[in-house]
Amino acid sequence: MTIPAPTPPTQPSSAPLTPADAADAARLVSFGLTPKLPPARDPDYAALLRRYQEEPAFARVADAVAGGLGLVVLEVSPRAGMAVAAAEDSVFAVRMGEYARRTTADTADRFLHGLAHLAVAALAFPRPADLADDDYLGRVSVNGVEAFVRHACQRLAERAAERGENTDPVSDEPGLEAAWRVYARRSSTGATKDARRLAGSTTGIVGKAVAFLADSGFLHRVGDDQGGTYRTTPRYQLQVRELAATAALTELTELGLVPVSDGAGTLLPGDPEAADLADGAGLPFHR
Repeated sequence: MTIPAPTPPTQPSSAPLTPADAADAARLVSFGLTPKLPPARDPDYAALLRRYQEEPAFARVADAVAGGLGLVVLEVSPRAGMAVAAAEDSVFAVRMGEYARRTTADTADRFLHGLAHLAVAALAFPRPADLADDDYLGRVSVNGVEAFVRHACQRLAERAAERGENTDPVSDEPGLEAAWRVYARRSSTGATKDARRLAGSTTGIVGKAVAFLADSGFLHRVGDDQGGTYRTTPRYQLQVRELAATAALTELTELGLVPVSDGAGTLLPGDPEAADLADGAGLPFHR
């Protein structure tokens, strides 16, 4: 009786990739450019992610396709999908100036939109442990972000007064002013009788900022409370990790209005009476 030889273990294919494989790699990158589509909702997307993780040659081709488009691959995983960020010279880059021009032509307002985005990032992940924890989901609200920035403006004004700095610069030269000075002079809701949110009010600007982040797949709207409540996505966590070392975010967190040193703090300001919170503007909460 002849005993058949054992079947050798299957080896990973070493065959060169074909144009069809390159097309699949490009499809994976295209999925990454659709940030609101989670891999769990598209079997083709999920299959391409598995292939990226299991086939190094395929992964290298996908990385090359992304690089050729001016994209930086932040992470490829079932939780984040093909998470990519656009380099400055990429056709997919959305610069803050361009984003601001979409919403306003006023130079001062561009400062405020940038400040709103920094505040959302600081409140979404107020502690290093939150930013490092892949399972952490932050939540922010429009009114909460607005209240936080207004309190930060108050803190900065007090600091400028202590240093003897000019806190009342020429009003018709907003380009020369610090962003917090522009923000502090702006109405939170506008001057309508029914206190509707005006586009140029600080609450309106924060609302546009979080809506932009939601449209980009960085935030997910979960309710209408406090002007709109949102939770973070894995893609946004990856983006904020890239932002965390910037001077602007560091300066904002060092004001001491959110805890960043350990996990035992609260998001409420030390003196709630001094925060000048808008009506119903509870600060953001986290799970």
